[in-house]
Amino acid sequence: MKKTILALAASATMLYSCGSSDENTTTMNPFFEAYQTPFEVPPFDKIKNEHFAPALREGIKQHQAEIDAIVNNADNPTFENTIEAMEYAGELLGKVSRVFGNLNSANTNDELQAIAKEMAPELSAHSDNISLNEKLFERVKAVWDSKEELDLNAEQQMLLEKTYKSFVRNGANLNEADKAKLREINSRLSSLTLQFGQNLLAETNAYKLVIDNEADLAGLPQGLIDGAAEDAKAAGHEGKWVFTLQNPSIMPFLQYAENRELRKQIWEAYKNRADQGNEYDNKAGLIETANLRRQKAQLLGYNTHADYVLEESMAKNAENVYSLLNQLWTPALAKAKVERDEMQALVKAEGHDFSIEPWDWRYYEEKLRKQKFDLDEQEIKPYFSLPKVQEGVFMVVKNLWGLTFEEIKDIPVYHPDAKAYEVKEADGSHLGVLYMDFHPRASKRGGAWMTSYRSQKTENGERKAPVISIVCNFSRPTANAPALLTFDEVTTFFHEFGHALHGLLSNVQYQSLAGTSVPRDFVELPSQIMENWATEPTVMKQYAFHYETGEVIPDELIAKLTNSGTFGQGFGTTEYLAASLMDLDYHTQAQDISIDATAFEKVSMSKIGLIDEIIPRYRSPYFQHIFAGGYSSGYYSYIWSGVLDTDAFQAFKETDLFNQEKAQAFRKEILERGGTDEPMNMYINFRGAEPKIDALLKKRGLDQVSVERTK
Repeated sequence: MKKTILALAASATMLYSCGSSDENTTTMNPFFEAYQTPFEVPPFDKIKNEHFAPALREGIKQHQAEIDAIVNNADNPTFENTIEAMEYAGELLGKVSRVFGNLNSANTNDELQAIAKEMAPELSAHSDNISLNEKLFERVKAVWDSKEELDLNAEQQMLLEKTYKSFVRNGANLNEADKAKLREINSRLSSLTLQFGQNLLAETNAYKLVIDNEADLAGLPQGLIDGAAEDAKAAGHEGKWVFTLQNPSIMPFLQYAENRELRKQIWEAYKNRADQGNEYDNKAGLIETANLRRQKAQLLGYNTHADYVLEESMAKNAENVYSLLNQLWTPALAKAKVERDEMQALVKAEGHDFSIEPWDWRYYEEKLRKQKFDLDEQEIKPYFSLPKVQEGVFMVVKNLWGLTFEEIKDIPVYHPDAKAYEVKEADGSHLGVLYMDFHPRASKRGGAWMTSYRSQKTENGERKAPVISIVCNFSRPTANAPALLTFDEVTTFFHEFGHALHGLLSNVQYQSLAGTSVPRDFVELPSQIMENWATEPTVMKQYAFHYETGEVIPDELIAKLTNSGTFGQGFGTTEYLAASLMDLDYHTQAQDISIDATAFEKVSMSKIGLIDEIIPRYRSPYFQHIFAGGYSSGYYSYIWSGVLDTDAFQAFKETDLFNQEKAQAFRKEILERGGTDEPMNMYINFRGAEPKIDALLKKRGLDQVSVERTK
């Protein structure tokens, strides 16, 4: 996504890391002409790997020429000839970078990854050539210094402020020696973050648990077995079963496999990804990354990387983040210990004498859920077929904002799994295009995310509609059933759709302020509030239908889901908070980290008293959010936004789930406005007051937890 024109090349380096092949491949390059496609989406059917490097280099060349024209303008600096001119520059570079970055995440290959490594230093250098351009900064500063005399509207004021701050935060005030050092750091960081993600993908794809004894499948649901058989056939192991480190494979295996030794085997492979001392080991690289980030922050006048990052967040500083996380940590850990003890008692009741280990947790948690609530997740999944859940998401959005979604058949897609939809307003007018891509494959990184191929902007007085994409890794359909989702996958779908709405409903002037161009600890509000509708019984009954019988989900089953709503939240909150605290620990260091990543992680987790039965949601070598995904010092954002979303949803819960007044206020004050105002101002404009933490504590079952037990 294009943020400010200053950040364009930098974000391309971090997120896209472009590439090259034959520099002379310029003929018939689809990037060098206007897209002749429906709604001007990228012509994926025409784009080839060899097109990227020439287009990126031409994009850099054109962007630099546009910047030079601004610098050499003989007229006095104005908002129009400097700030707006920079905003509108770099069109080709942004156009190519978005496509390349998205393909490198969702449909990569060896050639794209090689291209990415080759282009990363060039893009980093281009970013620095802009942000460290003294004459350009002089013009920006001249406009900034005269801002009180300018008749700017609120959005123009925000663009000016963000542009000026971006220059300062990217080293414009440094001396020449420090600028040279900053260039070196930025170049190295661009390569390190890229390598981290490539290593993790390689490690995730490399492991396969091949089972040839049917007895070892004991306890596994039939749908998982069928999928494993299909994966085995595709991998050349026909007649066997293959389980992988993709979440839809490993997590249900850990949840249901009776063979404890096999649970341990796949768990160890999962937790040791990129931590095996081989060519894909991430430990040395992540320590170098953390240290370089600290050096960069201090070069720019900050004590730590966290200080640098959090200055532009809602939280403002690390102390406020630690305060929130620690406030939640104590009850969460206490609840996790209660959960552990209950599972240990179950182990003993079964006649075993072993202690609960991390590879046992999900297995015995599932047994305990069945025992406590008579609830088996396999009883739920048949009601959550992907097509019906998708209908449910569309229904909620239509009821809230009148939006409709029509699949577009005759349109380029980047992979056969991806489908495109035209999104329309209630009056039938065009709002944007949405791609959705749901299932795992070797060419796609893990997790779920939203991104854009074109962010919204206003051009010649008319709204230029966005092209948005959500990418997930849900269980695949089998020969015997459609894709059946776990309830966690259901909420993930709603979550990512909330991000998509933030991009689709954007209605601002400047692309760099559009949609999700907001602080990390605010960007999760639109996504997480959508999860609340997924769990509402009246909503669920409108999308949860048994895939075989067509029967609506029974009230009894909904009641079980509701009653078990806070079950397992000790574990879920604790593993998440542990990762968030570890992120902060890495990035609040004022000196170089001199120990290795394993030792650092151990110290970090010992400090907070994390129990041995739980590890952080992401261990350091595969913590992609912070070492390759833009969330450094920001992984706490999900829980910070959790305070916002639970408080915001009360506005609907207390009145009507589809309250039109509240829905329109949420759209107008938050979803449409992107980064054109301070987040807290936008939130208060919607809610009428600052958020309170009470609703979050209640939702997670942490409001009445006894914290006296410490062992």
